[in-house]
Formats: sequence, C-alpha cells, structure tokens
Amino acid sequence: MAERRMFTKKIIDSDAFLDMPLSTQALYFHLNMRADDDGFLNNAKKIQRMIGASEDDLKLLIAKRFVLGFESGVIVIKHWRMHNLLRKDRYNPTHYKEEFAMLGLKDNGSYTEKIAEIPSDNQLATTWQPEDIQTDNQLATQDRLGKDSIDKDIYKSIVDYLNQKTGQKYKPSTKKTQTCIHARLAEGFTEDDFKKVIDNKCAEWIGTEWEKYLRPETLFGTKFESYLNAKIYDKGAKQHGTSEKSNTFRNVGTVL
Repeated sequence: MAERRMFTKKIIDSDAFLDMPLSTQALYFHLNMRADDDGFLNNAKKIQRMIGASEDDLKLLIAKRFVLGFESGVIVIKHWRMHNLLRKDRYNPTHYKEEFAMLGLKDNGSYTEKIAEIPSDNQLATTWQPEDIQTDNQLATQDRLGKDSIDKDIYKSIVDYLNQKTGQKYKPSTKKTQTCIHARLAEGFTEDDFKKVIDNKCAEWIGTEWEKYLRPETLFGTKFESYLNAKIYDKGAKQHGTSEKSNTFRNVGTVL
C-alpha cells in the first residue's frame, strides 16, 4: 500500500466540507491517510477513538456522504479517486472485493452505490485509469456478464428456494441479495450450486444457534465455495452413538 495520500481542493475547499466541525474534518484526513489503495478501511472507529474524535464526527461524515458505509463495518472514501492517482508499481487492489463490487463510479470519479439492477457496462474498470494501472479485479469479471446475460428469473428462483427451505420471506429484488448472487455467478457458479449451498447449510444449521445465518448475504457471500464443498457433521449420528467415520460425516448434497 502506498504511504502518501493526496487531496483535491474541489472537495476539501467546498462549503459542505468546511462547514463541518474541525474534529470531523480532522477525522476525514486521518481516514484518508490510512485507507488502502482503493479507499477502503475496516477500522474507522479505532481511528476515530485514537485521534479523540467523537462518534458523531464519523456519523456526520457518513450522513454528508464524504464516506460510504457497508453493513460489514467497512467504509470507503467517496471521493477517493478524485483525490488519488497511483502508479502501477505502487498500487495494490483492495481486499474488500464484495464491498467493491457494490460500487459504481460517477462521471466525476466519485464512488456511488450501484442501483438494484446490475449495470450492463464495466463502470469501474473502464472509467478509472490511474497512471496506466491495469488490474484484474473481480469487478471487471463481474460486469462483463451484463444484466442482459443473466436471466432475471435466476434471482427469484434462488431466493424462492431459500425461502422454501427456511420458511423465510426474503425478496429477490433486494439490492444486496442481487449483488451477492451476481458476484458468485460471475465466478462461474451455477444455479444448482446455489441450491446445493442452501441444502448444505440448512442440513447443518437448522435447529442450532446458527439457523439465524440462513440468509442471502451469509450463504452467497465470500465463503460460498467452502459452503458448497463442505461435509457436514451428522447431528443424528451423535444422538444415536454412531462411531463410524462414514456415518459421522456426509455429503449434504443428498440430504434435503
């Protein structure tokens, strides 16, 4: 990760920025200095406490959309790509691929959340070309699919199957759900893979404290492949005193 960061006066000299308290402005600069090379970081609260800023300072930056927050606790500097241009030999892509996949770019280079329907063009990969950087990030692969390449019914089919197995009422139109499904499809997984993951985790988690995690953002997130290939502990084997290894584990693809 590069050690130096830049700031554009278009942002830090704006009335919207200067109208904020000095403590909020200071927190913004510290967050920028510690973000990765795509503007992401996962310890905003730690930095806020470290410099003596308040929770309200962080909340104000989010409310004023100088930073964008994710449910995972990760944040991204909204105007990062207006501030910084990095040389190819100094650039390291972010580790926060799932959050990165939820973003698009405005014409001015600032991040924005993608709308519920997946864009048909590769917004990020084609719009930002800092110092001739060429990356093979996940987003470039995902967006090449395009909304016309994905059967719109696939979201409904997968989510309906999940609801059928869990008795829940998740909506296939939810933005985060569509983003997770789209990301896995872009990696080459199939609709049958999604159903197998649902089968696997239902067999393992239903009736346990983990049952609450039978939800799209957990099942279809970054651990999808491990869930797909997992062998699940047979809860019934222990109850019946079975000691044979073949009865202790089973491939849950045939459980449900």
